[in-house]
Amino acid sequence: MVVLAASVVTKGGKALVSRQYVPMTRIRIEGLLAAFPKLVSTGTQHTYVETENVRYVYTPMEQGQLYLLLVTNKTSNILEDLDILRLLGKVLPEYTQQQTDEEGISRAAFDLIFAFDEVIALGHKENVTMSQVRTFTEMDSHEEKLHKMIVQSKINDTKDVMKRKALEIDKSKIDKGAGGSRYGRMDGMGGVGVSGMGGGGMGGSGYDDDRYGMGGRSGGYEDELGYRVGGFGGASMSRPKAEEAIKSQAGPTRGLKLGGPKGGTNTNKFLASLAAEGEDVAMSMESLAINPKPGGGVPAVAQDGVSLKIEEKLNVTLKKDGGIEGMEVQGTMMLEIRGGEEDAFIRVGVATGANEGFQFKTHPNIDKQLHAEQGILGLKDPNRPFPMGSPLGILKWRYQTRDESAVPLAINCWPSVSGGESFVSIEYEASDRMDLHNVVISIPLPPLRDPPQVNQVDGDFNYDGRRNVLRWEIQMIDRSNRNGSMEFAVPATDGGNFFPISVDFTSKQTLCDVRVAEVTRTTDGSSVKHFGESTVVCESYQVV
Repeated sequence: MVVLAASVVTKGGKALVSRQYVPMTRIRIEGLLAAFPKLVSTGTQHTYVETENVRYVYTPMEQGQLYLLLVTNKTSNILEDLDILRLLGKVLPEYTQQQTDEEGISRAAFDLIFAFDEVIALGHKENVTMSQVRTFTEMDSHEEKLHKMIVQSKINDTKDVMKRKALEIDKSKIDKGAGGSRYGRMDGMGGVGVSGMGGGGMGGSGYDDDRYGMGGRSGGYEDELGYRVGGFGGASMSRPKAEEAIKSQAGPTRGLKLGGPKGGTNTNKFLASLAAEGEDVAMSMESLAINPKPGGGVPAVAQDGVSLKIEEKLNVTLKKDGGIEGMEVQGTMMLEIRGGEEDAFIRVGVATGANEGFQFKTHPNIDKQLHAEQGILGLKDPNRPFPMGSPLGILKWRYQTRDESAVPLAINCWPSVSGGESFVSIEYEASDRMDLHNVVISIPLPPLRDPPQVNQVDGDFNYDGRRNVLRWEIQMIDRSNRNGSMEFAVPATDGGNFFPISVDFTSKQTLCDVRVAEVTRTTDGSSVKHFGESTVVCESYQVV
């Protein structure tokens, strides 16, 4: 009971594709396939023919010009052979993009052989569906996608930290420049600062004594601007020479000058050219840092106070036939001290609702009894401050359910085949508990020559031909559009090819009823300025 070979042959017996599952010479298989057309009789409804040694199970294609053929031994189960033949009949149009003629089959020969191997193993039928065959041949890995998403998230976080540090450095440079002497700041030659306290005393020269071979020497020398540089890096100059140097705004006659107007102009032109080419360049802060001007605008700085951010991540798996496999919510409250040191000695009052089924967990250094009895998040030792400068997770919660009514966005997909086309009707139904933003519903499609024909859509759509994905986009779902639908058509294909459907959205309303009521100091009980936001994001949201 074994399949010897699976082939596609022409009416004259020429093999277009042939995959053998038992050791067989080329001459042997070519002889068997060449003899097949002579054995097929016209005017009969049989789908098999037998010889002394083998049995041919076949189905005609392209109006009798081609045959999809199984060569088996005479003891094989013909019912199982017919099931294999039917599945292979679905595989052919799938991998030839509906072009089941000699040219299309020859072009997709290798893909067909790989697909045949997923259907037949060692001459016996594998228990697979068309959707599984497609998944196996594509070798698509959910774990690989998840790993890439995590890596990309770390890269984005690192970029954000880098930008924040760069802004802090730029702000410190501007503050130092604004807090200089009454004579201003003199660039070049180490950036010497003039104190202006009388005619004699001067600030540090900015020279590195060891670098210039002056460390440990007494005496010194007088540079071109009239500075008297001492052996320990101290500088002095006469008042007339200082005034003369200040009046000369042309800059030093030699050495590297940073932050001059000419360099700043060139840099701004370069950034402007990048922006014109579509690059995302933050020019305002950089131009202020490169070319600060007295009396100019002050760059925006980070908001001071106590930052409290609430974020929930959703992991939802819905069934394509209705129902839910599982839903998990993981939430975190992040605390970050952005004000002075006195703002680190605080307690956070939290207001919560019923939250049935939610499990809460506090940071190990948080007083759990205080949180349980009074709903206040404070350190066990009230004399200790919270760490400053970096976010800290002070409260986490988790929620798991299989109740379909708890899902914020339900998706129903109804594929059907009619007249050589697959018509797909997909609809969403949103919960009344929250408004959703930037909703994207991604539907996988089989390989297509032309984009799908979208007959009706609530919102926008776009087709990614490289990834064979149709994206349905709704900018916002609120009480005005809790329900919506989209209908489209593609060439006839198996309904399983439209799954799994991926969903992505954000929301400013969390599933867990938790919010910050107040923030007070532990020292005197006074109120502390605080700010923050609540966000819901989709970590994994699929219909399978």
